[in-house]
Amino acid sequence: MHTHLAEAGQGRETADRTADPTTGERDDGTSAFVRARPGLLKIAGHILGSMNEAEDVIQEAWLRWQALDRSVVSNPPALLRTTTVRLAINVVQSAWRRRESCASPWLPELVDTHVTPDAAAEQQDAAERAVLLLMEALTPRQRAAYVLREGFGYPYSQIAELLHLSVVNARQHVTRAQARLATNHHGRPVDAVAHRRLVQALFVAAGSGDLAPLERVLVHCADADSR
Repeated sequence: MHTHLAEAGQGRETADRTADPTTGERDDGTSAFVRARPGLLKIAGHILGSMNEAEDVIQEAWLRWQALDRSVVSNPPALLRTTTVRLAINVVQSAWRRRESCASPWLPELVDTHVTPDAAAEQQDAAERAVLLLMEALTPRQRAAYVLREGFGYPYSQIAELLHLSVVNARQHVTRAQARLATNHHGRPVDAVAHRRLVQALFVAAGSGDLAPLERVLVHCADADSR
């Protein structure tokens, strides 16, 4: 559904289609969306790492905003930000679920906040085991590239920038990680503190869509290993 729309222009063009047909003027709700749109796009882009997908999220937020009874909304910018964050997180989680169903048993499952305490404990245990396997099998750079690519769909260009690699090398790290995991190669020692930090960062990323802590943990380990 990629719309490939210009950052500022699309919002204005979409809004203009809802302008008053007799006066050509926008209503207050449309103007509020147009004003908020640059910030919403930035939020979605940070969560998704893809401006094309961010544009799709903004388009969906606009459709929901149109269908809403805006007379009962006291703070339009806050509601628009909340809607955008939730839509972007849904995209991230859907992508992760698709990857889990077709490709990678090595990444922990998403956190479901509505499960029983026993089920939550099982999720925590499964995540800890999955991360332990990743840390035993992969170098820190391989692990970072693999998790960002396979777990969260980061483009190779963004992975390369984070890890200070060329795009070609970023692809190679993911390919090598896949090969090592496929051969069940597990032998690297695992630091308990680093393991706990990565598990926590993955849970935060999966549960809230905030990927910054995960990026910091992965990049810190990769940089430390390269020194």
